[in-house]
Amino acid sequence: MKETFKELYDSRHEYAKEWKKKTGGKVMGYFCTYVPEEILYAADILPVRILGSHEPQDLTEPHIFGMFCPFCRDCLAQGLKGAYDYLDGIMIAQSCLHIRQAYTSWQMHIPVDYSYYLCAPHHVQSPRAVPFLAGELQEFKKSLEGWLGRKLTDADLDKGIGIMNKNRTLLRRLYELRKQPQSPVTGLEAMYAVVSSQVTDKNEHSRLLEETLKTLEGARPARPTGNRLMLIGSENDDTQFVKMVESLGATIVVDDHCTGSRYIWEDVPDGGDRLTAIAQRYIRRVPCPTKDWPLRNRLPHILRLAKEYKVEGAILLQQKFCDPHELDTPAIKKLLEENGIPTLFLELDVTVPVGQFKIRVEAFLEMFQSEVLF
Repeated sequence: MKETFKELYDSRHEYAKEWKKKTGGKVMGYFCTYVPEEILYAADILPVRILGSHEPQDLTEPHIFGMFCPFCRDCLAQGLKGAYDYLDGIMIAQSCLHIRQAYTSWQMHIPVDYSYYLCAPHHVQSPRAVPFLAGELQEFKKSLEGWLGRKLTDADLDKGIGIMNKNRTLLRRLYELRKQPQSPVTGLEAMYAVVSSQVTDKNEHSRLLEETLKTLEGARPARPTGNRLMLIGSENDDTQFVKMVESLGATIVVDDHCTGSRYIWEDVPDGGDRLTAIAQRYIRRVPCPTKDWPLRNRLPHILRLAKEYKVEGAILLQQKFCDPHELDTPAIKKLLEENGIPTLFLELDVTVPVGQFKIRVEAFLEMFQSEVLF
């Protein structure tokens, strides 16, 4: 069953096309996990996160600076190549400068029927952040209603909130299994589970998760867990990197990524005005570093995860030229190492093969073996 999530991720474009054919519905490509998928599901729209292909490309040079991160350039390249030609619309929530440029270039050069820029606040620690975002969500809802030609009711919003909360809850149950001394879930399997949820119908994805959890809860792991590692940093759906790390005898038992735990960690609260409740979730979620200021509220969360999952070491991954995470890395490194958790920093380019990093990961893992010997 776990292989199903890999298949969904690998065939995400074919899946979306088939979903459109089967349902007659619209598909919305989105660039950032601050996009409120609850409202899209309320409108019976399939949200699909726009991701790269991890393959070299030369299409984006006229559109994006060479010193913008490889992830944003790879995402735009997929649009320019026609990989996302099934999208009816695209949208973004206020995000980092680099991915915003990918959105703007897409909007200018790739035809879509609908596009929307959601002005999500960066200063999420402000007491005005929730009412501000609630107002912006109201404007987005009106825009969506105009595009669709129908009103979205509170019942519609309740449906969307329920779909998202259920999927997040099930994925957190999957993460809970990774706390076990011998984890029945590898880091690669968990990555496929979360990322596939970002590109498929969450109703179907939740049914698959329920079936998977039935087989995993109480199951014996297929392999020794080995050294327990944590992944922290920029957007990362680099399955080949995770596969390489775990092939060396370690297991990634938890992460802090927007393609991982940051995507699933909080639910929309019950009761009250629906748009305010959605705003509360996105303001109070574990923040992206672009929004984690003036206080770094993410740091204690990272340390808490490391302790709860009994992490022995952490790999800090940064997409090349990713300024927000580059600013965060020294503080995270200092925090973890002061608490006895060694770290390895790697700067990745999504289009570069991961083999060059293997020797550095091997050396990092050998350090644990030396500690056991002495």
